[in-house]
This record gives sequence, C-alpha cells and structure tokens, in this order.
Amino acid sequence: MFKSVPGPPAYPIIGNILDIRDEVPIHAMANLADKYGPIFKLILRGKEVYFVSNCQMVGELCDETRFIKIAPDALTKDRPSGPSGLFVARESDPDWGQAHRILMPAFGPLAIGHMFDEMHDIATQLVLKWARKGPENRIPVTDDFTRLTLDTIALCAMDYRFNSFYQDEMHPFVKAMTNSLSARNGPSSLWDVIKTLGGGTSQDLLNDRKLMADVAAQLVKFRREHPSDKKDLLNAMVKGKDPRTGEGMRDELISANMVTFLVAGHETTSGLLSFAFMQLLKNPAAHRAAQSEVDRVIGMAKMRLEHLKDLKYLNAVLRETLRLSPTVPAFVRQVRDENNENPPSIGGYELPRDRKVIALISKSQQDPDVYGDDAKEFKPERMLDEKFEKLPKSAWKPFGTGMRACIGRPFAWQEALLVTALILQNFDLKLDDPSYKPSVKQTLTLKPRGLFIRATLRKGIDATKLQETMISNGSAPTENNAQLSKPLDANSQGEGLREMSILYGSNTGTCETLAQRLASDASRFGYNGKVMDMDSATSDLPSHQPVVVITASYEGQPPDNAAHFINWLTSDQAASLEGVEYAVFGCGHSDWSATFQRIPALVDEVFEQKEGTRIVTRGVSDAAKGDIFSDFDQWADQIFWPAMTKRQGSQPSLENIDRSPQLKIELISGDRASRLRQGVCQAVVQDVRSLVSPSEPEKRHMEILLPADMTYEPGDYLTVLPLNPEANIQRVMTRYHILWDVTIVIKSKGSTTLPAYMPMLVSALLKGYVELGQPAKKKDIKILEVSTRNDEAVRETLATLKDTNFESDVLAKRTSILDLLERYPSIDLPFNVFLAMLPPMRHRHYSISSSPLADPTGCTITYSVIDEASLSGQGQFVGVAGSYLKSLHPGDSIQVAVRAANKQFRLPLQAERTPILMLCAGTGFAPFRGFVQQRAEQLKADKTRKLAPAILFIGCRSSTLDRLYAEELDAWGRDGTVDVRYAFSKEQDHIDAKGCKYVQDRMIKDKEDIFGLWDQGAKVFICGSSGLAKAVGKAARTLIKERVKAIDGSDVEEERLNKWFRENRNERFVTDVFA
Repeated sequence: MFKSVPGPPAYPIIGNILDIRDEVPIHAMANLADKYGPIFKLILRGKEVYFVSNCQMVGELCDETRFIKIAPDALTKDRPSGPSGLFVARESDPDWGQAHRILMPAFGPLAIGHMFDEMHDIATQLVLKWARKGPENRIPVTDDFTRLTLDTIALCAMDYRFNSFYQDEMHPFVKAMTNSLSARNGPSSLWDVIKTLGGGTSQDLLNDRKLMADVAAQLVKFRREHPSDKKDLLNAMVKGKDPRTGEGMRDELISANMVTFLVAGHETTSGLLSFAFMQLLKNPAAHRAAQSEVDRVIGMAKMRLEHLKDLKYLNAVLRETLRLSPTVPAFVRQVRDENNENPPSIGGYELPRDRKVIALISKSQQDPDVYGDDAKEFKPERMLDEKFEKLPKSAWKPFGTGMRACIGRPFAWQEALLVTALILQNFDLKLDDPSYKPSVKQTLTLKPRGLFIRATLRKGIDATKLQETMISNGSAPTENNAQLSKPLDANSQGEGLREMSILYGSNTGTCETLAQRLASDASRFGYNGKVMDMDSATSDLPSHQPVVVITASYEGQPPDNAAHFINWLTSDQAASLEGVEYAVFGCGHSDWSATFQRIPALVDEVFEQKEGTRIVTRGVSDAAKGDIFSDFDQWADQIFWPAMTKRQGSQPSLENIDRSPQLKIELISGDRASRLRQGVCQAVVQDVRSLVSPSEPEKRHMEILLPADMTYEPGDYLTVLPLNPEANIQRVMTRYHILWDVTIVIKSKGSTTLPAYMPMLVSALLKGYVELGQPAKKKDIKILEVSTRNDEAVRETLATLKDTNFESDVLAKRTSILDLLERYPSIDLPFNVFLAMLPPMRHRHYSISSSPLADPTGCTITYSVIDEASLSGQGQFVGVAGSYLKSLHPGDSIQVAVRAANKQFRLPLQAERTPILMLCAGTGFAPFRGFVQQRAEQLKADKTRKLAPAILFIGCRSSTLDRLYAEELDAWGRDGTVDVRYAFSKEQDHIDAKGCKYVQDRMIKDKEDIFGLWDQGAKVFICGSSGLAKAVGKAARTLIKERVKAIDGSDVEEERLNKWFRENRNERFVTDVFA
C-alpha cells in the first residue's frame, strides 16, 4: 500500500504560490522540506508538482531506466519558436542528439586542456585588477567573477573578447541575460501570478531575448565568413559532422547552443567561485590549508596545466562548496513512458505519470543520514578523493545526472581550479565585513548576495612585478619590491611619531573601542597608533614596532575578525616572529570557565614561542568581577605606557599629562542631519504584546517582518540597534543647558566613532550614537575629579569613589557619568570632554524565539524591560534596548541583523532519531520556543511523522503571573510536540511544579527521564543567566555521581568529572548564557 504525498493546502486559482513566496524561492522549498519531510507536493500553475529532498529518493529519481530529465519551466516557458539548445531540448528531439554527439569530443580532457592558456589570460586580467586597486578596494566578488567567467567562455568557446575588465558597464548581452533569467525565475508575488494568468510576454523581455539571439547569430556568421583552424566549440559546431547521420548543424541550432553556452558557461561558474571564497573566508582553517597546498604545489612560479592534477585539497574545496551551495539547486525529472511500474512510485509514495518531480539537491546534499550531524558545516576533508569515491552516487549531484548531466563540467572545473589557485597564490584575502552572514540571491542560479572582500598582495609581491610574472615563465617578484604596491596609510603620517600597530578582535565592539582608546592616547606618548582588526595583519605582522593585541574569546573561538589571524599564527606559515615587539590585553567572562581568556592566552604564548619580544605581561579583564574599561585603563596607564616610555629612554610623569579625551566641536543652530548605520537593515514591527501580569517584571513579545533577503534558523540571534530613552537625553540637555534645536559639528581629527564634520542635532547624537547609562570607569571619575576645581569636598568624595568604593558604589549600582554630573553640580566638565568619554552605542543581541517554518518572512523576539529605581539614587534606571523596543508599535521601523548562534546550538538534523533536553528560566525560553515551534510545524505538516522525544525544563515564578506563552506550551504539550516540566519559585506546591522551586530541583526529581533520553543520544541545551547555568551544572554533577555510584558503587573523582564535561561540551550539551 503506497503512502499519500503530504503538502500544504492549496488555494483556488493561485494554488500554493503563497507557500513559496520568498526573495529566494529555493529557501521556501527547503523550509517546506523541513516541515513536510523528504517528499511533498504543491499546486503550481494549476498542476501538481512533486519535490524530493533526501539522498535515498534522489537516488531513485536518478535511475535512468525509470525517470527522464525534463527541462524546468524556467527554461521553457514563453520560449520563441525555433531550435533548442542542449539544456532545453528533450532527449527525444533529434536536435539534442545531433548537438550532443558533435559536441562531446569538444568537451573531452584534451580539448579542455588546450583552453588552459586562454583561461589563464582572462584570470590574469582579474588578478591584475585586484592588485592595482590595492587592499582598500571593496571587491564585489560576484560581479568580478561574472566578468571573468563570461569573458572566459567567450574567448575559449568562440574566440570572442567581451573585454569586461576594461569597461565599467557590462556588455549588453549580460544585462539582457540577467533580465531574462530573473523573469524566468518565476513570480515572486501574488500580483505577478495574476499577471501571468493572462499570458503574454513583456516587450522588454522579448527585446532582451532578441539581443541575445542576435549576438550568437553574429558570432556564427562571422566565423562562417572568417574561417579559422582554432579548436574551439564554435568550430566544432560549424565544421563538425554527426557521426550517426553525417550531417552538420544548421546555423539556427548553432546559435541556440551558443546562447546556452554563454549563459550556462559563465553563470554557474561565477556562482561556484563566489561561494567557494565565501566559504574559505568563513572557515580560516580551510583557507589556510588551501593556500598552503597552492604554495607547495605551485610556489611562486607561473601556473601551468600540469599543476592542477596535484591540487587535491582545492578539488575538495570546490566539491564541498557545490555540496552546500549548488549553483543550480534542483533538477526536474519525470516518469519515463517506458516505465512499466503500475503505479510508479518513489520511496513508498505513489507518483502520477505525467507530473514533474523536482530533486532538491540543495537539501539532499546535506542529508544527515549520509553526511552526519555536521552535514551543514563546511569540511572539505570529507570530499578528498578516497572519501568522495565512497559516497553514494546520489549524494553529490550539482551537475545533474545521467546522459543529461552538464556537458560543460570539465570546462567549469578546470576554470574554477585555475582561478582559485591563482588568487590564493597571490593574495591574502579577508571579508570586508567579518560578521557577514551568508545570504543568497536567485535568478536561474544561486549566488551570494552582498559579498565583498578585500585583497592584499602577499608578502614579497607588488603589482608591477606580478604582471611580469603572470605573462612570463619566471618566478614571482622578490620582497624588495613589496612596498611599491602598498598605498600610504593616512594614519601613518604623524610627524615625529613612532609607529604602533593596535590589533583588535571583537564581535560586539568592546575590544575595538579599547583599541581606539589606546590609539587616542598614543600620540601623547610619542606614538602614532594605527588601529586595524587582527585579520588585517595575517601573514603581514609588523616588525620593529610595538604591536598591541586586544582580543576576546567566544566559546573558546576567536572573534569573527580574528579567525584568519589565529589560524595563520598557529600554523607553520608564521615560522618566526623575531623582531616583533608585542603586548596582549584579553577580555572575557569567567562564567565560561572552560574557555576563559583562551584566545588572548594563546596569542601571548605563541608570540613568545615564535621568538617575539614581550613588552609587558598580558593584561586580563574578567567582566564577572569588575569593569572591562577600568581594567584596561589601569593596565594601560600603570603597566603598558610606563613600559613604553621607559623603552624610549625617558619616563615622563603620567600625572602631568592631560588625560582628558580631546574632541573639537562647534555648536550651531540649524537642521538635523542623520547618518545610516552599517551592519543592520530596516525591518518593520508587526505585533507587540506583554507576556506577564502587570505585577511582574515586564517581559514582552515582538513580531518583526524581516527584509526579503534576511533568513535565520532556530537558535540564531537578532541584533538590534537601539536608541537611548528620551528621559536620559533630556537629562543631558538639562545638565548642559542645550536647547533641542541646537546642532553640533564634530571637528576632531583624532580617533572617534562619532560622525565627524557632519552637522546634526545634539539630541540626535545623544539618542543614537553614544551610551548614556554605562557605569563610569575609574579613569572617568579621575577626569571628573580634576574638573571639580572649587569644591574640595566633592573632589575628596570622587577620589574615595574611585579608589575605595568603586566596585560597591559604581559597578554594583551602575553609576554613570551622567549620574555623577547630576549628583555633583560643581563638576565643571566641558560638553566636548563629556561626549568623548562616552562609549559608542552598541548592538544588543536577542535570541530569536520563532521558527521560519511558521513564517519565513519574519521572526519574533522575547525580551525583558528594565524600568526601576536606580541603584545609584539618580531617578529611574531604564534599560536602553528594552525601553526602546517597548516604545515601538506595529508599523514602526527597526534596524536589525541576524547573527548566527554557536553552530552547536542547533536542533539536531536527525530530528527523528536524536532526543533533546532543554533547560531554561524566564526569557531564556526564547530560543527553545523556536525549537518547539519548529517541531510543531513539522508534526502538523505530516501527522504520520514521529520525532524523537523532547523535554523542556522551564522555571517561572508562578503558574499564572509569568508563565510565558502558557497557551502555546499547553497545546504543544497536549499534542506531544514537547514534554514540559515546570518549576515555580513562588508556587512549588503547584501540581505542575511537583514540589520543585527551581529548574535544578526539577532535574533531580525527573532524573530517570533525563538518564533515559541521554542513553538514547539526547542533546542538551541550556539557556539563561550565569546563575542558572551554574545551578544546572551543579545538579548535573550530582546526577552523574549518583548514577555512577548506582552502577558500580564507585565515587567519581573530580578530575574525571571535569574531563567528562570538557569532552561533552558543545558535543552533547551546549549553553547560551546571557548577562
């Protein structure tokens, strides 16, 4: 008995078009596969279309005896009459058979090998362009690779030069092709569907198709009129004879195939190259391994064809890239007429004979049954030759299957290998935005959206000598020429100042702020501080000048903009750091005890091991015990700068130096000017509501409509750029007697994050650019003390606050600079100094509390609002982000970005096999609401689907006052989506709490259920405050000891227990701790 294929309900006329309404339709289809399982159906344009998404079913679909390739609608709809190119023609079409037989020899290994020099010619143009523009150029990767691949296929296939690198605008053929592909991609809105129901094709689209056909026809005509002996694809078609019939191809058929080659021959390869470099730059270890292989195989010599066969790892990089990001993410099959199955079926599901079946290889190539739980991770090692050969044949199908697989695969592969190797040989690359979240744009194929990189010529190479090397057979230039290509840095022109490099690694901006602070102080000590992220110094660490590294760790991993530097530093590439003078300052939080200060300590140790010269001992700040900014100021003022002045042979008194931040400003009455923020996009608030009783600390829910190209997974964060509360802005304006219409122009030439030389309202500057509520630092209080000239009592009070009572009266009570200015009116602090003391406004991260399966166009967040009497005694303390979010209403705009969570904080890919345990309290439930909602959507879509068990341990105060999303959780509990175990701190006797006050109590009570799921391979997730994490960890230790004692009667040694936690962290259990 065959099973029926599931799918979402369809609407009259429009069918399921709303279910694939997405900027990137393949994302919507992937979501439907997650929701409905490995096979589902949709009604599109009035017909049933079937989709399969796992390796086993795709394998069945690739059986040439049962199924046949069908060209997708995107290639066949509204086609003009006339012959069809290879990709569009049916297998039964005589034109397809003739073209296929004539062209197969032209794509053989020998013929493709003969094209190497011309491929190298075009690749050289790309490399020289990047070299001449220098490291400050933001490279639009996809655009440049499109120029490269178009010019390559045109030159190699038909001896034509588009010369795309010598003109700003692309050839008209490219514009026409892009318009045509976008139109073929299908309607993205309901209105588009309604328009297509009326039939017809726009005149613009007809003109574009005519231009493409005309270009191809002109190329064929020119070759007929100007014969050549070149062995290219055009001559193969012009001169070739069908070995079966002895006939040649007519010009119309040649033209049709020329268009096919120009489109397919560059569109897919440019996508492959773009995704490959995106993956390499997001995975520093793979990047380093690929570049090391290029250095070993090719060195600095000119690349030759014979080098390609030895680039085994680079081969694996391209394979893994196409596994995760196939540029053609699906292909279409249909039951063969000669298939005698009655009825035809796949995977136990019945298929109608006349319906199209789409293989979603973008999903099947990430099948966890084949690739494991890390199937979504980029690991080229799994694609090395021996491992690759052992994969099921259907596990990797980016070029299609059978006789109808891509005929141009050898051409594309040789080109991609050559270009990738050439770029790695000559450049050190970095992402323009280290926190870039992979995003996709879709026409007929897929490419990265908004991907920009920067390319720096590797040490010892300059643009002039590079040109000679690329053209000649010689080796690369010597190091003596390296400086010729490096543009002068504007920051390095300080007269009479020694150079100092200040490197930072930071995801949240804290370490970058510290680096800017150090740079602003540097000139007072005789140094010109150049600030850059750590990745900028990869393979090019300055020597014979001080190098300061300020960095943090994130779950023991380097920050986004330091990953490549760390990978290089710990590799053999950084063999010796002799001559490098260095100092390291590390930020961290000891609640992450297993990885506390790992990256700063690693940098410090490796610099020493590789013969660097340590200037001072490593600075350490623990945010759990104090204030990072004050710790840094103390290290800089009392340790680092005294050591630096001593190294210069002089030792000026620090007390005599004016340490007040300097900022030149001018106040003007005028209009407001604004500046756009980077890294966030505009979204729209759709719904807001409170989740708790008015008597409880406020927790709220917000639904947000995301930008069309912004996607997320359950567990990800939503970054929000907030605005300061109006009350705090008014406090500043009142303290400094500034009217609301006063405009400010910042005229500082120093290091500042404020918008310089741009008139704007003072209120706007205070609202969006600076933090007003952060605790004052010791250095700040010292400046306030110095600024109090006529009130000795206040001076003494501030001195005591700084030296004796700082932790108890400033940090613990979150006393800000503004609080102190209001408390002590006699402090005469100029407004420009006040502004310079304020840290820049920073983003806030919130766990997304929804699943894209419920609504791929938007997400929700769950947050707390703090509005209570200030511990400092200065009015109310209002949380910046919470109050900002609460002020928003449906229809309001909000600036957001999606940030990926720890890659281990994800639902298991094998949802049917891997149980999950979730432990949280309060708003720590946010990511787990997304997890449970994902499960609920999957079960709702397919009633027969069985997911592995899930237990949620959640702590609240009360069963009625603050039980978040109570109705949802009750419903999910009833239908088996999740088993909810409550603990109520104020109602532990409630029937649902089972006598448990806290989550850790409920763990102990339900230990047998925890043991049972753990033995089944469960993954454990913890989200909440550091206090919750510690309490859960303590309870887990108790349970382990009890269980071992019950099994074998032994006591578990503490070291053995610690080892167990280290080995299972981020494997079997994952934590997400928030402040």
